[in-house]
Parts: sequence; structure tokens; C-alpha cells
Amino acid sequence: MTTTTLAVLVPLLPFLGAAAGLLLGRTAPGFVRPLAVLPSLAALALAAVVAVRQGGDAAIDSATELTPTGSVPIELALHIDGFAALVAVLVAFVATCVQIYSTGYLRDDPRYPSYAALVSLFTSAMLLVVYSGDLIVLLVGWEVMGICSYFLVGHYWETPEARAASIKAFLVTKLGDVPFLIGLFALATDAGSFRITKVLSTVAHGGLHHPTLIALLLLAGVAGKSAQFPLHTWLPDAMAGPTPVSALIHAATMVAAGVYFVARLLPVFEASSAAMVVLAVMAAVTMAGSGLAALAQDDIKRVLAYSTIGQLGYMTGALAVGDRGAAVFHLLSHGAFKALLFLAAGVIIHASGTNSLAAMSRMGNLRARVPDAFWTMTVALLALAAIPPFSGFFSKESVLGAAEHAATGDTAHIPGTAGWIVLVAGLLAALLTAAYATRLWLLAFHGRGVEAPDHGRQPVAMNAVLWVLAVPSLALGGLAYRVLPDWFDGRDLTPTLTTSVLGTGVALVGGIVTYGAWRHTTAFAAGAPLGAVAAHPEGDAGLVEAEAIASHTPAYGDVASAPDPADPGRLLLGPLHRHAATGFHLDAVYGALFVRPVLAAAGLVRFLDREVVDTYVRGAGTLPRLLGAAVRRAQTGNMQTYVSALLAGTVVLTVAVLLVATGA
Repeated sequence: MTTTTLAVLVPLLPFLGAAAGLLLGRTAPGFVRPLAVLPSLAALALAAVVAVRQGGDAAIDSATELTPTGSVPIELALHIDGFAALVAVLVAFVATCVQIYSTGYLRDDPRYPSYAALVSLFTSAMLLVVYSGDLIVLLVGWEVMGICSYFLVGHYWETPEARAASIKAFLVTKLGDVPFLIGLFALATDAGSFRITKVLSTVAHGGLHHPTLIALLLLAGVAGKSAQFPLHTWLPDAMAGPTPVSALIHAATMVAAGVYFVARLLPVFEASSAAMVVLAVMAAVTMAGSGLAALAQDDIKRVLAYSTIGQLGYMTGALAVGDRGAAVFHLLSHGAFKALLFLAAGVIIHASGTNSLAAMSRMGNLRARVPDAFWTMTVALLALAAIPPFSGFFSKESVLGAAEHAATGDTAHIPGTAGWIVLVAGLLAALLTAAYATRLWLLAFHGRGVEAPDHGRQPVAMNAVLWVLAVPSLALGGLAYRVLPDWFDGRDLTPTLTTSVLGTGVALVGGIVTYGAWRHTTAFAAGAPLGAVAAHPEGDAGLVEAEAIASHTPAYGDVASAPDPADPGRLLLGPLHRHAATGFHLDAVYGALFVRPVLAAAGLVRFLDREVVDTYVRGAGTLPRLLGAAVRRAQTGNMQTYVSALLAGTVVLTVAVLLVATGA
């Protein structure tokens, strides 16, 4: 079987699994779990075969015209280079882990069949984006992911939080997709084709007429899809969905799509120095702001959500300094440890019995209760904090090293300003990342919150997936930085001495200072117990999470409403904590700038429709109604009245005729 045929099957198998799952979910429930797991597993195997055959050599291109358009053609095309081959393996790998994990996590959920089918469709759409060689076909996968996220984030639709989060995610990403679509059409107009290879060839020959405008339009869609400032506000709220969905969105689909798109079309953005500086500023604000916000969150999933935003900032920062190899390297590394973090968080949420909206300050005695989650999450947090030799260290240092080269003028066509912006923001983000990772670890596993009833061991499927993901979180980076240059652009990904020392140094400082703050606050709060927890019957992890989200209270009883004073984040942030906890009030700003004006305009339209348009309509009906009333009064049904009227009319007409004749 040819490599092209295998590549076509990679996104097709999950799609067929999704279709079969939707059709058989109610009539044949015994097939639901196999239809959820096996297509993703088969897609993973085929993606690995495609990657081995591609081997980092020349890109595999294949195309057939999808439909004649009369102008710019639309083609069903494949373009598989080293980037696409490896990212497809990541997507299929994480999707398979999520599907296996979900068989235990949502085992009693009545909507599991539709959930599993949507996860398969989500996976298929992302694989289509990765392999597509045509921008319109890529756009199809891009938009299918958007609608899948809407349904999956709103899985617990009974709760207002889930409904609001799904609508917000859909609308904010669509806000970026509108200029994104315009940018695609402008790009294809200049290039004369939607084929990615032809677009890149046009750029190489200086054929773009409006590179800055096109790049900025495309960046709007990237900011929405990859949750970058200022369109990142939907991602923390999306935590109202099931935890495995969060793992899928954050690790391998949806938010990774924007970064991958820029990496694939990086020459388009490099054609405009202004666009590269804008990309660098966007990445810097995202990294710094998300790190501060993560340090102030109490919900364990919101901490991880802001962490994802910040790590995506590293990837866009690498792209801003022209190194897509470093960006995709961090994308691969981040996919492994972030999936592990979310899936371990799902185990913790279930075991702790707290809701996912105010959890960490109420967690207690979890290290002994969930040893699998403790050890694997420790590995993932060390990778997140970029502590050597964990995978995050090598990928993050490749980003900082690329920024250093750009800042010192060693990277051609990249403004030195962009390099300095990314380098400084990256070091600040390394400090903040280590700080909030340490805080999460301390509060989750060494907190003084209330101990919930023990649910026993988690399902084997859930714990097994954690250990599978722990392997690449620990070992991927040390192996990959030597191998990946052959798959990418050939740039060296070896950590540089300067950035390695600075990055690791600030990370250690962040972790040590946070630990010291935690010890200080713990001693201060030693005499302030949080309260006791009432008993609660056992429940499935997903259902516990749904009930907790709906209640806004701890899922296993009533504890003190005040937050745990032993929170190092409050001490470290000081007066900034209140602002960081709300995401620096961006939602309020957007409400004032966009929501209120739209509502006011809608109110004005309603007033005009009711008081002006309806007035004319009512007036137009009033005159016929009055005439009808007058005519109705004349219709008495009395024959004498009718004859008298007829005679009177005859007399009047006769007199009138005589007068006219006499006058003549």
C-alpha cells in the first residue's frame, strides 16, 4: 500500500469511527467503546508508518482537483513533510490515550456514545489540518474542530457554566476566523492557488503584494484558535467540559492548530517584519500574562488552562524569531506532558471530591490516595517547569536559544527587536511557570484541605494511560533534540549554555521562592482549619465533575467558604492577585467594548421596530378598519332603508345632470 493511501486513511478512520459511533450508539451500545478506541489506535499505527516512510526526507505531495471553480482551483491535496508526519503521530497518540482514559472516566455517563463519536470526529478534523496540502481543505478541518469543541465543552449542558463556556468558545474563535478567512482568500488571490506548495513558491519569488495585511489577517484566526492574547479568554472557561476533552484540546488538537498553521506557512509571515514583531509582542504578552493568571487560580484545571496559553506563547515566540523547528519541538513535547497533566488532574478531581471551580485549596491527603497520579503528575510538572533532564527543558531551551540568536542578529530576516522581546518574556515566563507548577504540586498533594471519602483505586484504564504518557514526558526531549533537526529545517536544537543556565536558574528560583512562601503561609494558617466534609455516595468521575460544576460547592459536603490562607500565590502576587485571578478583567473590558454596545444597538433596533415600524404598520391598517366600520354601519339589512337610499341617490344624480345640462 502506498504512503499516500496510508496517509488518506489516517484521518479517514477516525471519521468513519465517529459516523459508526453516532449510528450505533443507541442501537448497539456494546460496540461504542471499540468504535471509540480502535479507529484512533489504527490511525496511530498508520501515522507512525507514514512518519517512518517519510523519514524527514522530501515532502510527499499528492493532489487531485476537488471541483472546477473557473478561477483559483480547490484541490484535495496532501503535503506531508517532517513537521506533518510527526505532528500527526502526536495527534493520534494523544487521541488514543484520551479515548482509552474516557472508557473509565465516563463509564456511567449516558451520553458517552455521542461524546466518543465527537472525540473521534475532532481527531479526524485535526489530522485533516495536519496532512492537508490545500488551504480550503485545511479550513474545513479547522472549522469542524470549532463545532466539535462547541459540543464537547458543552457536554454537561445541564449546567449554565458549560453552556456559557461552549458558546463563548465558539463565538471567540469565530471572531478570529472571519479575518482568517479573508486572509486566506487574499493569499490565494496573490498566489493564484490554494495549494500550500504554490503559495510558498510565490512567497519565495516575492509574489505577495500585501504581505503585512495578509499576515495580520491570518494572525487573528491563529490568536483565536490557539488562545493567544487578546483572544485567549475562551480557554479557561472551556474547563467546564469533561477533563479528557480538556486534555485533547490542550495537548494535540484545536489550540495546536494555530501554531501548526503558522509553522507550515512561516515564510508568509517572514515576508513582513511588522507581522513578525506583532507576533513577538503577542507571544510575550501571552506568556507573561498567563503565568501571572495561573499563579492566582484555585481551580486546578484553570491553572493548567492558563499554563497551556503560556506554553503556546513559547511556540508562537519561536515562530516570531523564525525557528519553526523549535516551535514544533515544543509542540510535541508539550503535547505529551500537558495531556498527562490534565488526565492526572481528572484522577485528582475524582479522588479529592472537590469541584473543579475551587479545588486546590480544599484538597487534602491526596499523595497516598492517588499514588499513580502523584508520581506521574510530578514528572509532568517537572517537564512543564523545564527542569533538566525532563522533556520540557530541551524543547523550551530550543525556543530560548532561537530567541537569543535572533536578538544578537544571527538570524537573517528576523528583527532583533522580536528576538529581545521573546527572550525576555520567555525568561520571565520560565520563572512564573516554575512558580505556579510548584504551587499546584504543593496544594494538590500536600495541602491542608478537607479529606473526601475514599473512592478506592481508579479504573485501570485511567492509571495505565498516565504511565504511558509519563514516558515521553520524561524521555522525549533528551532523544528528540538530536533527531528532530533531520525532520525539520536542519537547525540545531541543542540547548545553548547561556539560555540553559538562565532558564534553569530562574525556574529554580521560582520553585524555591514558591516553596518558601508556602511554608510561611502554612505556618501562619496552622490554626485555621477549613472545616469538615459530609459523606457523599460514590459516583463516577465524570458525573462527580458535572455535579460539582453545577453546584458551585465542594462535591462532597460543606466546607468553609473562605479560601485556604496557606496559598503561596496570594503572598507572591500581593495586590496583583485580585486582578490576576480574574484574568486581568479582560472579560469585563470586552463586555464594555463589545457586549454592551451590541446589546444597546439591539435595544435601539427593538425600539425602532416597535415604536416606528410598527406604528406605520398599525397606521396602515387603521384607515381600512375605519372605512370598514362605516360600511358595516350602512349594511343594516333593512330593505326599506336600501330602497330609500337608492331613490335619494337617483334624485341627487338627476338634479346634478339637470344642473350640468342647464349650465351647458
